[in-house]
Amino acid sequence: MTKSKFTFPVGYFQFHKDQLFNFQLNRWHSFGYLRFEDMKRIGQRVKTFQDWKIEMLKMAENTLSEERVMEAAFFYRAAEFYTFQNDPDKEILYDKFVDLFYKAVKNEEIGRFKIPYGDTFLSAMKIPPVSDKKKGTIVMHGGFDSFIEEFYSWMKYFSDHGFEVIAFEGPGQGGTRKKYELALDHEWEKAAKAVLDYFKLDDVTWLGISMGGWLCFRAAAFEPRIKRVVASGIAYDYMKFINIVGQLMMKLFFHHFRNFSNQVTLKKMKKDGMHAWSIGNLMYIADKETPIDAFDVIEKLNEKNLHSDLVKQDVLIFTGREDHFIPFKMHNMQVKALTNAKSVTARVFTKEEQAQNHCQIGNIGLALDVMLKWINKIS
Repeated sequence: MTKSKFTFPVGYFQFHKDQLFNFQLNRWHSFGYLRFEDMKRIGQRVKTFQDWKIEMLKMAENTLSEERVMEAAFFYRAAEFYTFQNDPDKEILYDKFVDLFYKAVKNEEIGRFKIPYGDTFLSAMKIPPVSDKKKGTIVMHGGFDSFIEEFYSWMKYFSDHGFEVIAFEGPGQGGTRKKYELALDHEWEKAAKAVLDYFKLDDVTWLGISMGGWLCFRAAAFEPRIKRVVASGIAYDYMKFINIVGQLMMKLFFHHFRNFSNQVTLKKMKKDGMHAWSIGNLMYIADKETPIDAFDVIEKLNEKNLHSDLVKQDVLIFTGREDHFIPFKMHNMQVKALTNAKSVTARVFTKEEQAQNHCQIGNIGLALDVMLKWINKIS
């Protein structure tokens, strides 16, 4: 088994004037899948969500015709990302992404698994370490809108450095939601138990990315087989994204004026593409028919339900100083809440490092290097 050919380019680039498009263009480039020149070209052509889909599909077809299969896969993934949930192409694009991804890695030593979970399954994939002597096992997952296949370049990095790596999609995520119809459940320890039981693991490093930064602490609080926790893109409490007045207003309207709140939100979704996409995604992963019911699910990702005081493992926290999704105040809140952790290492990434954004998009290589050094030191 040979080492990966992935490289992680350094730089958070201005591919588009709007952050909602610019961040995603940087995401696929920063993960090592799509070329700078292609992202720049697409950024110049995109003005609307429909433009996004059209341009990504053009590039998918072009790269596939040139047998650049991995790139084609990620252009289909990018097209799927900003395709709305009510579009019949949504699942078709997902299937094309997955089919092409596994075609691209067909000569690699990679396993796909259906982990029993109640009367259905969780999706998972595993790759072995390159070296004969395994250093340990890393289990990883994303959050709100990622698929496990996206993190293949990360998995290969850790595999190259001697680790067995397992990535899974829990309730509400990726194939687990699309194919096995499991909705988001904040009690992430249940998914963690299923994964650890299935692979017979009792000493792992657990990596949660984006919203997975909340979910991984919830899992660690109740699952002692997790020995080390790495959280990238922590949120701590999704109700504390806004100020105190805003929190009180949200609770008032969500709990006492539900019909009115639904109508206001639905009107926003009709007028604003970003609202339509993000709230539509939330309703889908929560498996709810109305925005207000979906907000009830995400509201459970709060400080009380996180149980930070029950986390007793070694912890590494990553935060981007200019994360546009998660307010920086969440960083210190989470660090201070880990009162019983065995150790807490908090790393803030800056603009000078090109890693100031959400989940260190712009310098993934640096983030992975810091993770690896920490894991090797703590283990």
